[in-house]
Amino acid sequence: MFTGIVQDLGTVEAVEETVDGVRLRVATPLAGELRPGDSISVNGCCLTAVGESDGGDGVPSFQAEVMNESLRRTSLSAAATAGARVNLELAMAAGDRFGGHIVQGHVDATGRVVETRPDGFSRVVRIAPEDPALLRYVVEKGSITIDGVSLTVSAIDETWIEVSLIPETLERTTLGRVGPGDPVNLEVDVLAKHVEKLLTGKDRS
Repeated sequence: MFTGIVQDLGTVEAVEETVDGVRLRVATPLAGELRPGDSISVNGCCLTAVGESDGGDGVPSFQAEVMNESLRRTSLSAAATAGARVNLELAMAAGDRFGGHIVQGHVDATGRVVETRPDGFSRVVRIAPEDPALLRYVVEKGSITIDGVSLTVSAIDETWIEVSLIPETLERTTLGRVGPGDPVNLEVDVLAKHVEKLLTGKDRS
């Protein structure tokens, strides 16, 4: 489990095609805390570390495999490029501070940035999910995960949501670099999905 508090901006050093997808090598100081089999959130996708090594500039790196299914259903295909920056968060340990909200690393859908605009010292980003039906799990002032970042929804309509990004988020995550047309990973609050199933007896799928 994660909480949506990004711990580092990693750099994709290499991308190797495999039979089932791709293998990423990502440079980050966090790699020193990973062992094969550990989970790590990469742009909001829960991946499993399969190896570690020293980067060329002395920064440690880890490797993780991304299946073709994940490449199709998430925005990781856009990040699977050498030099790309990615949001990273280690799995939450018992006793850690719970800084964001419950994040599973299971991307529900992708969305597209449709607008960004300044708002005082912050920046407002409007995002349209590929499936607007996903928004039934989203409420104003509720939580949503965007590319692995726990954020508060500042406005919502039938086809889009808006979030406000403070300077800290703009500087320390990839969201400071997004613009209109860019894809992002979306994960809604899992508690909303559990409530729906309890009330209707059906999964959303």
